[in-house]
Amino acid sequence: MSYLPLAHIFDRVVEELFMFHGASIGFWRGDVKLLVEDIGTLKPTILCAVPRVLDRIFSGLQAKISAGGFIKSTMFNLAYKFKQFRMMRGAKHNEAAAICDKVVFSKVKEGLGGNVRVILSGAAPLATHVEEYLRVVTCAHVLQGYGLTETCAGSFVSLPNQMSMIGTVGPPVPNIDARLESVPDMNYDALASTPRGEICIKGETLFSGYYRREDLTEEVLVDGWFHTGTSCFQCLSCHLFPLCGRCKSKEWNIWVYGNSFESFLVAVVNPNKEALESWAEGNGTSGDFEALCENPKAKEYILGELSKTGKEKKLKGFEFIRAVHLDPVPFDMERDLITPTYKRKRPQLLKYYQLMHKLRWE
Repeated sequence: MSYLPLAHIFDRVVEELFMFHGASIGFWRGDVKLLVEDIGTLKPTILCAVPRVLDRIFSGLQAKISAGGFIKSTMFNLAYKFKQFRMMRGAKHNEAAAICDKVVFSKVKEGLGGNVRVILSGAAPLATHVEEYLRVVTCAHVLQGYGLTETCAGSFVSLPNQMSMIGTVGPPVPNIDARLESVPDMNYDALASTPRGEICIKGETLFSGYYRREDLTEEVLVDGWFHTGTSCFQCLSCHLFPLCGRCKSKEWNIWVYGNSFESFLVAVVNPNKEALESWAEGNGTSGDFEALCENPKAKEYILGELSKTGKEKKLKGFEFIRAVHLDPVPFDMERDLITPTYKRKRPQLLKYYQLMHKLRWE
């Protein structure tokens, strides 16, 4: 059963694998409120979904447990803690754990159709607490994977019954080679004691190139290695997010930041002093340059300009910047935010603006 966008490479590969092996495929009705009901009707053996779907299932299960009364919820929580403890210790499934599954967690499994053996999540990181919870209560293997359209979907997949892999995408699949490449301007060293760098992939699953874009193809395919543009801390244990973007406009210097566990992008902007003061004068807004940078109307104006540019460039919804901090002081070497050649130091930028409480998701 697939709860994935039909055009997504994850969905396309899953469907073709199912059809190759002669499996049936079920699709949801398009109403997120009926997700669990769909699952109960279709009774899938393998459930493939994106984190947003699994988050909804997690919330629904918790709501039902809370509504079951004190005794039932207490019994459920005790059984959960017992099985969680054993799984975290790597203990084998004994008679007591089997009783928990049969008496308590079997009802959860029945709520998912009764047949689910594998839950596979992809396209974005699955929150650790959701993954751990589902591994315990669904009596199924819950796996995370990572891949791209250019690599024919899944390139890394976590292993079943390995609680130590919670929060990771696991090792590379057998038919690819993978390595990390250092990213000096982010202080990522692939040879450090804790390797950090850009994921590069080689193998027969790679695409041959971008259609009519030889320039882009040559940029990402180097000596047979596909440079994914994704950074991670360790190849076997990583939360993934594309390397943070940087952009410049005619009037502003901008640093854009995104986090895999948040739903939108934020940015720190160094406005052009003359341009911002000119806007303020024409819109009845007073104050010096520093005061203007704190003015909500100025932030709204710059967000509007960024959105306008995004629409002109036909950006997708998740690529739009939804919040900004205006810093009147340009990124400088004194604060260790740029290199002597004026390249932005992204880790330092993130640390500085988080400590300054300026980079917020609200």
